[in-house]
Amino acid sequence: MKKNIHLLTLLLSLFASLIAYAQAPNELLFGVAYYDEYMPYDRLDKDIAMMKASGINFVRIAESTWSTVEPQDNVYNFYHIDRVLDAMHKANIKVIIGTPTYAVPTWLVKKYPSVLAMTPQGPRQYGARQNMDITNEHYLFHAERVIRKMMEHIKDHPAIIGYQVDNETKAYQTSGENVQKQFVQYMKTEFKTLDNINKIYGLDYWSNRINNWDDFPSVNGSINASLKSEFAKFQRKLVTDFLAWQTKIVKEYAKPNQFVTQNFDLEWRGYSFGVQPEVDHFAAAKALDIAGIDIYHPTQESLTGIEISFGGDMARSMKGGKNYFVIETEAQGFPQWVPFPNQLRLQAFSHLASGANMVGYWHWHSIHNSAETYWKGLLSHDFEPNPTYNEAQTIGKDFQRLSPKLANVKKKNAVAILFSNEALTAFNAFSFGWGARETYNDILRPYYDALYNQNVGTDFIDPSVEDFSAYKLLIVPALYAASDALLNKLNQFVKNGGHVLYTFKSGFSDENVKVRSSVQPGIINEACGISYSQFTIPTKVGLKGDPFGAGAQNSIHTWMELVTPTTAKVLAYYDHPVWGKYAAVTQNQYGQGVATYVAAMTTPLQTEKIVKVALEKAKLWGTDQLLHFPLITKTGINPAGKTIHYYFNYSNAPKKVVYPHKAGKELLGDKAVLTNAALDLEAWGVRIVEEN
Repeated sequence: MKKNIHLLTLLLSLFASLIAYAQAPNELLFGVAYYDEYMPYDRLDKDIAMMKASGINFVRIAESTWSTVEPQDNVYNFYHIDRVLDAMHKANIKVIIGTPTYAVPTWLVKKYPSVLAMTPQGPRQYGARQNMDITNEHYLFHAERVIRKMMEHIKDHPAIIGYQVDNETKAYQTSGENVQKQFVQYMKTEFKTLDNINKIYGLDYWSNRINNWDDFPSVNGSINASLKSEFAKFQRKLVTDFLAWQTKIVKEYAKPNQFVTQNFDLEWRGYSFGVQPEVDHFAAAKALDIAGIDIYHPTQESLTGIEISFGGDMARSMKGGKNYFVIETEAQGFPQWVPFPNQLRLQAFSHLASGANMVGYWHWHSIHNSAETYWKGLLSHDFEPNPTYNEAQTIGKDFQRLSPKLANVKKKNAVAILFSNEALTAFNAFSFGWGARETYNDILRPYYDALYNQNVGTDFIDPSVEDFSAYKLLIVPALYAASDALLNKLNQFVKNGGHVLYTFKSGFSDENVKVRSSVQPGIINEACGISYSQFTIPTKVGLKGDPFGAGAQNSIHTWMELVTPTTAKVLAYYDHPVWGKYAAVTQNQYGQGVATYVAAMTTPLQTEKIVKVALEKAKLWGTDQLLHFPLITKTGINPAGKTIHYYFNYSNAPKKVVYPHKAGKELLGDKAVLTNAALDLEAWGVRIVEEN
């Protein structure tokens, strides 16, 4: 009888929890990653008390704990998960549980050494995380088993609101014999015959021709960019399939009101920088309920908010504009990232302004040994309150108070950046061949930064997006590899009244990285009204007459195409005794729209001015563009149908802005705001206005 009563109580608690969550869809989630396993002593109750004082309403647990959960083959210990789930539920703190598959236990590697990935550089060594072959049969068997054992154990716990599958998943360069065999099967499916592959990829070159499927060589040593690009695409598909596989397993146990997410990351340059080369985010996100993102960025004098905005716009775009989770961002982080006063608040609301419904810090407490000792959490190693923790308390309270107004804010942008993983791989395959250090993201980021600095809301789209008509302006950086169908679609977009801004190296090769033998830029030359057949590396070259008012920044670098206009208007010529007759920037009326082409790598100031010209031509220059970085504004519509305006001061000096929109209320100060009223922004300050 007692067992039945206990079960009934548990079921009622679960039902109440689900109903409460379903009835509070406008709740902002504010929390931390929490690792009871890492603690030097038992302090769970005190941690929870400090979390409650900070307004923390969720924790993320378990994603890195396989060796704790399964200390030996088929032996399980859920002690830490159980005690955290029970304690958090008692405190009314929600829990997100991660599958523990991104860091393999010692016994698994000892039993099956092939679990460690074989890469072009040789076999991975044990010790670091993410060192496994995600296609290995032994890894997959044991990963599925531990997921199922964990899910069977926790599936009915009322504290759980959702699940995270794996962690920052990639293929980790896995390219051993088993992966090569899978690639051959993939190629058979995609291309049918070897004659087709040999022709499309030009494998007669250097006797690379393959005449028998059994002779198909490892791609690791290939010098053929087409073949290597296809292998990179195949490796991205491994990630997509792996995450879909895990999601399917988890959803067998998850409740209808529990979500499944993943914490995608971006290209890493000591911080989050650009499009992730190793993951097809749009494809991988399809299996998930909510897109998650990890965003890390410089702070102190280097805090700009650009990385927050870039990562947020990418995550929101993965699911067609749906709100997303920031599953990881730094609290203190690296020693050089300890935030100035007000910066933690500024960062948190910056995430919301791009459409985030969650801000999660990695992590609650600082770790006392191992690799990430000096990547500090919200608490330092002494676990005592500190200025960062104290500031987090103000964020938590404001999130609680303003959730109905700031959760699920929707954004509708007229500008999108068309990015392509295939173009990225292909461009990067050749970028060092001409002596340049710049890669695809070095071309893309300045255009994103130019939009951000001029307060232009931006989405990301990729070639899988079927309809471009929602946008008035597309920025298309270095679309080096693209199908005829995509380029014709872009031409039609312009003809129908859209605006496109292309950079150099767009349209140059087809989707198989085979250079077009037509006039360059292939196919889009029709809409751009230009042609070229030669290109070179600029040395002491600027733009004639400094047409964009760049002053000391009036120069180009990295690459220059020697463009001749056919029907295009020239916005800038090269300033050079030999190349001066060629166009650097052009603009062409094509049908009802306009195509702009930038034939060289411009400086940041030139890029901003070129983007401004394109925005003005598309009639997208409005009142928000009267502000410029370090004053940033973002806009969205909340569930009540009211417009929200965020204003951020990314500088260490107080600023004023004139509020130009419909009268409303400043939410943080709870004060009325009239049209054309002045808003005071302290150093690293934020104001949020809800229109009446």
